[in-house]
Amino acid sequence: MAGLEFLRCPGSLGPALPWRPGGPCKLKRVRTVFTPEQLERLEEEFLKQQYLVGSERLDLAAALQLTETQVKVWFQNRRIKWRKQSLEQKAAKLSSQFGVARMAPSGPLDGQESDREEELNVDL
Repeated sequence: MAGLEFLRCPGSLGPALPWRPGGPCKLKRVRTVFTPEQLERLEEEFLKQQYLVGSERLDLAAALQLTETQVKVWFQNRRIKWRKQSLEQKAAKLSSQFGVARMAPSGPLDGQESDREEELNVDL
């Protein structure tokens, strides 16, 4: 392989590989650190609407000195967090209404195999 430069990626334990642009040593993307002011504005916009259309996203990105992609990804992640919080609140509400739900022990009963799925016992 004449003319190829061999390179070992930093932290790599594998063999040296031929170097080429976009090759095996791509650098990891740097995590975006939002300022408190940016986060406050993003949260304000999220409370108004959970989805931004292209022009709104572009305007918000420009106002916050972020890229459109950074704003898009922040909204995606925030929607996931919002859904998770909503599910946890619903579960807590059900739990407080019906008591703590617990799964019945599974396994053979009296030496016989059971084809039933686990039952949910709820204390009322």
